This record gives sequence, structure tokens and C-alpha cells, in this order.
Amino acid sequence: MMQDASKPELGRRDKIDSVVETISEPSISSPTAPADETQRSLESRHISLLAIGGTIGTLLFVQIGTPLTQGGPASILIAFVLWSTVILAFNNCLAEMIRFIDHFVDPALGFCTGWIYFLTQATALPFEIVAFNLILRYWTDKIPVEAMSSALIVIYILLNFFAVRFYGESEFWLSMGKVILMAGLIAFTFFAMIGVNPLHDRFGFRYWQPDSVPGAPFAEYITTGPLGHFHGFAACVIQAALIIVGPDYVAIAAGEAKEPRKTMPRAFRTTIHRLGSFFILGAFCVGTLLPYSDPDLVNSVTDPQPGVGASPFVIAMGRLNIKVLPDIVNALVLTSVFSAGNTYFYIGSRTLFGLALEGKAPRFFVKCNKHGVPIYSVVIMVLFSLLSFMQVSEKGTIVLNWLLNLLSSAGILARAFTCLAYIRFHKAMKLQGIDRSQLPYRTRFQPFSGYYAMIAMIFIVFVYQYPLFLKGRWNTSTFIFSYGILVIVPILYFGWKWWKRTKIIPLDEIRFFDEDRMGLE
Repeated sequence: MMQDASKPELGRRDKIDSVVETISEPSISSPTAPADETQRSLESRHISLLAIGGTIGTLLFVQIGTPLTQGGPASILIAFVLWSTVILAFNNCLAEMIRFIDHFVDPALGFCTGWIYFLTQATALPFEIVAFNLILRYWTDKIPVEAMSSALIVIYILLNFFAVRFYGESEFWLSMGKVILMAGLIAFTFFAMIGVNPLHDRFGFRYWQPDSVPGAPFAEYITTGPLGHFHGFAACVIQAALIIVGPDYVAIAAGEAKEPRKTMPRAFRTTIHRLGSFFILGAFCVGTLLPYSDPDLVNSVTDPQPGVGASPFVIAMGRLNIKVLPDIVNALVLTSVFSAGNTYFYIGSRTLFGLALEGKAPRFFVKCNKHGVPIYSVVIMVLFSLLSFMQVSEKGTIVLNWLLNLLSSAGILARAFTCLAYIRFHKAMKLQGIDRSQLPYRTRFQPFSGYYAMIAMIFIVFVYQYPLFLKGRWNTSTFIFSYGILVIVPILYFGWKWWKRTKIIPLDEIRFFDEDRMGLE
């Protein structure tokens, strides 16, 4: 490849800037590829709150009681700290390399990852609509499910069919509500444990002590003794992997962010604060507020109550005779569920849009309206939201649960593939003599972070339902829908590889910048 004498020689600093600029944009190499008509309307404050709100889901407020009953306060805290390090390692990979997989590994793997990630978001949307209806029943069951589901879908359409700034603005305020809720629950825990409660009970760390709770701070699960403690800890790690999500939503929003090279690093840098402030402190709080053997807490796992009645925070409020506050928590959790559905709607449509841009989905999905919204991609998310009407029948609910089990670990697997892409990204930069120290944003502990996160995530995907293989716990349907993704992924990968004749890209052939844009031949 020769440099045109009429063009200035590409400087080292310019080349490094081009690396960062290019890997943060969709991979479109064909001159006939459709243009990206989306608009960069998300401001820094939108991205910052999306970085916070996108990681705080309904599971943190309600489902977090399940691992507490399985492993006890010490196991849940250790498990959340452990998995937070995995997410932080994943964050380090994604922060340096927003554009990935098909550019650094194999287009077939990019196709596979993109579609399983899209299906994860698309099937999560109807579940949030179902969850909204369940939480609403905390106050009343008089509102027809069909009417409320229809209203939610219409609101999602209004927020997502117009300019992306409307989505950004709505998520800014909804995410602010999540932050206020979590901060309030942490403050509630502190004041309650020192005796500022109607019972004036200064319980402190009572539920961590074996004198107060037999077996504390570790619980036995499945069996007794040391093996039971191990099963309890393993269950907590698996639940942590489902509850603690990564910064992928921030990365997907990069394509519609103003000044992404300034905004995105700032959002990624706050990951460690979100993990510590919300997930780790949240795990500590639930283990402090209730004993893991609390009858109401144990019953809420097997027989969930309407609304946030299954939340360990609300159960603790009831134990302390606290009034009104549970209603406030339920209202804020309701907005949290709505926000989660709104995020899945947006992320799902943009994932499908990105697949279409790269030729991995029908081309008409790239069509945008005058506001830069991919209208047909949004329509597909509307169709997936209609699955929420299946909750009106018992058989429909069973099918929805099968879909949840099928795709619950798909998102984790997609993140593992991202880490694999980073490992190759790191190796290719080293092989081609590109010094990472010159990059505008560089993370620490690399490439260890890539290997650590990838191995941990793949391991979780395989052991996600390991109790099925223990004596007397086998269930064929659960096995099929829990591990079906391990069959779907090879079909997608090898099918696309055969159809498009793709290959794993050699490290020395990986391109880090767009030669046409930089004036190279």
C-alpha cells in the first residue's frame, strides 16, 4: 500500500486518534452500505444517568431477597463483590473498544452476538410490562391487565417514535428516581439498624451473628454442612450474575451521543462507583435488615406477593411497623420497572438497527424518520411488547417463562464474546506496534481484565442451572430452556459463516482505522 504524494503523511497522533474514532462507530466497509441516519442528540447528562439507571433494575429491589435465603448475608455480600469485579473487568474492555467482534474476531461471531443480544432485550420488554402489572396489584387488582399493558405500550411508542432526545429526557428523570430510591433504602437501613424505627430496636449486625440466627452469617442450601455452604455461595454468585448488569447500554447509546469521545469515557469511569454504591451496598443492606431464615422472606421466594411485597426492604419495614414508606417504595419501584421497559425498547431497536447497518438484518430496518429514529426497528419492538398480553392466560405465562429461561444467560454470553474481541484487539495493537499508552482513554489491568471477565462469564453460562445435575433435581423442560442457548449460538455462528464464507481475521490483518477516510490507498 503506497502513500499518495499529494496527500499529507498521516501523523502518529492522528493515527491513534483515528483508531479511537473508528472503533466507536458501526462497522460499514461496503460503499453500498446504507447510511446511518440517526442523530446525535443525547447530551452528557443523559448518558451519565443512563450509565447509572441502566444498571439498576427491578431485580435489585425485589429479586435480591432470593440469594439471601440461599446463601445468607456473608455469601451474598462476597458474591456481589466478586461479580462486581467481573463487571468492572468487562467495563475495562468495553471502554477501550466500543466497536468490536466482527472487526476483531469474525463477522460470523458478530452476527451471532448481535442477534442473541437483540433477542435478550426484545424478550425482556414484555416481562417488564408483566412486572408493572404485578407491582400495581400492591394497591389494586381492579385495573384490567389488557388495559394497563396497552397504555404502557402506547407510552413506549410515543417516547421512542419521536426524536431520541425524548427518550434521553425521560430516562434522565426515571433514572434519577432509581438513584433516589436506592439512596433512600441505604439510608433507611443505616437509621433502622441504629434504632431509629418505631420499635426502637437497635439490631445492628444481629442477623450476621450465629447466636441470633443459627448458622449465620452463612446459610446452607440444597444440603447441609460445608457442602451446603458451598451450594449457598454458588447460588449467590449465579444470582449476582443475573442481577448485576454491565455498561453495555452506555456503549450502544454512543452512536447517538453528542461528543462521544468526551462523554463516553466519563460514563465508563463511573462504573466502579455504581457497583460499589448500589449493588454491593444493596447486598449488605438486605443481609443486615432481615435474617436469611425470615419466614416471610422465605415464603416470598416460593410464593411472590403482589407489588414489592417480596422485597426484603419492604418485609423489613413491616417487621418494624413502618407505615407509608412501603407505598413510597412501591411507587418508585413502579417507575423503575417502567424505566427498564423503556430502556429495553430503545436498546432493542438500536441493536436491530445496528445489525441492519452491517448487513446482518434486512436492510429496511435502517430506515429512519426525519427525527433520526429507526422506525421499522421500533415497530419490531412494538410487536415484541405485544407478547405481554400472554399473561392473561396461564399457558401463555408458562411460555413467557420458557422464553425467559432460554435467554436469561444469553446476555452474559454476549458479554463474554465482547471480552474475546478485546483480547484480540489488545494482541493486534501490540503486534502492529500501536502503543496503548497513546490512546485518549486507557484502562488498567489489561489484558488480564479481558481474560478474567471472559472466563468468569462463560463459566457462569455453563453452571447457571448446575443443581439440575444433582440427585433428585432433574427437570427436562428446565434443562432444555436453560441450556438451549448453547445450541442456538453454534447454529447462528456456523450458519452465517457458511452462508457468507467468513473467516477469523488474522491479527496482522486487523484494521484500526478507515483508510478511505484517512486518505490512504
